[in-house]
Amino acid sequence: MATADRPAAEVPAHSLTFGILGPMEVRGEDGDRESYTPRAAKLRVVLAALLVRANEVVSVESLIDELWRDDPPRTATTTLQVYISQLRKLLHSAAPSHGREALLTRQPGYLLRLAPGRLDLTAFEELHERGRQALEQGDFAAAADLQRRAVALWRGPLLSDTPHGPLLEAAAVRLGEASVAALEQRIRADLHLGRHRELIAELQSVAAEHPLREEFHGHLMLALFRAGRQAEALQAFARLRRTLVDELAIEPGPPLQRLHQRILAGDRELFAASPAPVRAAAPRPVTALPAALPDFTGRIAQLAHVEGLLREAPAGTCVALAGKPGVGKTALAVEAAHRVADAFPDGSLFLDLEPLAGRPLSAPEALARLLRRAGVRVAEDDGPEELQDAFGRLLAGRRMLLVLDNATSEAQLRPLLPATDGSTALVTGRRLPAGLGGVRAVVLDALEPEESRRLFEATAGAGQAADAGAVAEIAELCGHLPLAVRVAAGRLGARPHWSAASLAARLRDEGARLGELRVGDLDVRAALLAAYADATADEQRAFRLLALTPTGPFGLPTAAALLGRSEGQTGHLVEGLVDGRLLEAAGEGRYAFHELLRMLALERLAAEEQAADVRAATLRMCEAYAAAAESADARLTRGPGAGEDPRAWFARELPALVKAVRTAYDAGLWAQTTRLAGAVSGYLESHAAWAEWETTHTLALDAARQAGDRAGQARMARSLGDLAWQHRRLPVARDFYSRAREAAEAAGDRQEYARALVGLAELDVDRGELSSAAALLEPALAAVAAPAHARARFDVLRALGLLALESAGPAEAGRHFGQCLEVAVELEDRRLEGYARRSLRMTDSLRASSRPEPPHHLEVRPGIWRLRTPEPLALPV
Repeated sequence: MATADRPAAEVPAHSLTFGILGPMEVRGEDGDRESYTPRAAKLRVVLAALLVRANEVVSVESLIDELWRDDPPRTATTTLQVYISQLRKLLHSAAPSHGREALLTRQPGYLLRLAPGRLDLTAFEELHERGRQALEQGDFAAAADLQRRAVALWRGPLLSDTPHGPLLEAAAVRLGEASVAALEQRIRADLHLGRHRELIAELQSVAAEHPLREEFHGHLMLALFRAGRQAEALQAFARLRRTLVDELAIEPGPPLQRLHQRILAGDRELFAASPAPVRAAAPRPVTALPAALPDFTGRIAQLAHVEGLLREAPAGTCVALAGKPGVGKTALAVEAAHRVADAFPDGSLFLDLEPLAGRPLSAPEALARLLRRAGVRVAEDDGPEELQDAFGRLLAGRRMLLVLDNATSEAQLRPLLPATDGSTALVTGRRLPAGLGGVRAVVLDALEPEESRRLFEATAGAGQAADAGAVAEIAELCGHLPLAVRVAAGRLGARPHWSAASLAARLRDEGARLGELRVGDLDVRAALLAAYADATADEQRAFRLLALTPTGPFGLPTAAALLGRSEGQTGHLVEGLVDGRLLEAAGEGRYAFHELLRMLALERLAAEEQAADVRAATLRMCEAYAAAAESADARLTRGPGAGEDPRAWFARELPALVKAVRTAYDAGLWAQTTRLAGAVSGYLESHAAWAEWETTHTLALDAARQAGDRAGQARMARSLGDLAWQHRRLPVARDFYSRAREAAEAAGDRQEYARALVGLAELDVDRGELSSAAALLEPALAAVAAPAHARARFDVLRALGLLALESAGPAEAGRHFGQCLEVAVELEDRRLEGYARRSLRMTDSLRASSRPEPPHHLEVRPGIWRLRTPEPLALPV
């Protein structure tokens, strides 16, 4: 059963391509031919037998006969199984995603599944049959074109590099005859079209190659006679007659003898060429594709997928490529269209539906341009209905590919899509035409780093791309966006006095980067602005303001706070930006900018927004981050409850929170800076995130100073003292604790006052100054006697317990740790409760010991262990 007759579900959608009309060729999904064609003769025989009967079961017996004829070895069946296994491995290497599945075991043998257009033999047979039908119907132009393309598929004798057994010998005879018939029918059609002069040289060669084929000699005689060379036409007949009489002892057949008599008589009716019937559409084939990019690089998987969709999708299907501006939609579409040209024998048309940014073609304008490119005359007064009818006639009975670039809406596309079986549309655009039925969508993203490197090298040249580190940085600074990479490489290639390192240095300047990414008529900023201009006014404003979010993914609540809208309204806006490829979806309810689009948004923000509005939006965003962090911090101590695990939330949001602190500080939002830093303090300390701890709290301490916030200064200085104490920068710690004590006293903040005294006391304990430490802890405990000061009271009681371990002994220490446990339970703080219980177990163990000395390792704070040397060891718990 032929591939075209098989149910679609039974034909695999893989990207392997095979050639047998000449030497064997196997092309993998990466386009490589040499690596995948079998070198071993026996493997080629097995594959060849399966290919000439593609999509049919070839029996084991037939394959054994093909391999060994009448003398198979005793292990023939086992050896054949080995060959099949080797072929499956080869097919898998050529198409890793599905190659192995193409070769199936089916009783009583094996079946090689091929999709339409994947074998040159089936392409030849389809073109030859269509050409034969066209010739019978008197459509000589179509017949000549179809048979010409059928003959062009032959690169030599069938499987000329492969030994032939019975099956291949029979196929070679049958297909060899078919190829000669295709050539003869093409020449006959050309003669009907009056192309006799162009045919003479070819026919002289063909007649010599086929000295006994009377039809070729007859065509030569007719061509010579029509060209006014009657004597040579008669000589051609004499030569053929002599050959037939000498070699076969026969005369030429009656048709050729009648032609000879008519030429001898100078029959003028032989000069009349049969005119081709008038058609409403353009001559076949229509070829109007841009040239493929010579340096097209990467996109192997996506290109194979698109190619497969175009070859194997039902007729009338629309394949849509979508993606952000500059992602390479047009380049991939043109490359794919060239690769599948053989599957669309009636040609391809290309049309840019938005030739000028912001000025898309209307459907009637697009129809008129498509018709003119196909050679169809269009009157100036033709209306939409006339244009639609003419377009329908153009596509009727044809298999064409329409490449519609930069589509802007379903309304623009709908009249342009093939309405009849046979043709297919390949559409590109920023937005998927979701409103059209039956669309096969492919969304393109940025390149992989290695693809970016190869594209840069192909564009700039290997010499300019020799500095691998600089090239990698350039690609990263371009966000691996193909247009940006190509522009950067183009700039470097045009300036041999530049180096890749110097170009990278220029691109590091975020404020100037978009301006640098321009060469010739390629302009990254212009491409991005086209997408921005396509958005609604509300979407544009959302795009601008969302650039204030910290780099990286952000959630819907953050976006809603920043925009000052409800989450429902915000969701509608951001999803519109995603559809327009100005934002990327980073998971459900989470979004992110491509870095170059963020830079554009910041440019538009500075140009179009009032400073007061920007500050207000920043304030709302920072308040939202702070509230969310405070909520997560509360759940961190009391348990996550039914919501998201607060540790997971902090781990995901920490980069954004740190940047939010910087954003608030840079905006002069002093209160929000200290609030944000305080909200993340507990997580940073418990997870030993020292770099983030120092960054956020240093900024917050200065913000509190700028605002004259003495309580904020106390909190931030005490926290920085804790950090310095953990790092054993003890003089720095003492300075921060002293500053915290002073600020807390000035602010009347009893909790921070007590915690600063605890820090100073612990430094004294480290130095062995136990009496000094006790003198500090006594007023600290008195300061936090009120119930509202329970958290600070825990720290004082913890410090008293540690002091008791060094002085009064484990019993006294246990009493203080017991009080710590009571406070922790009162606070519902699981982390503090765990510390208190561990400390109590330690003191109970010491009291039971015959030598009650403090242990060598001591947990001095929750998760912070100290060696008795003393050296601290910070371990998150």
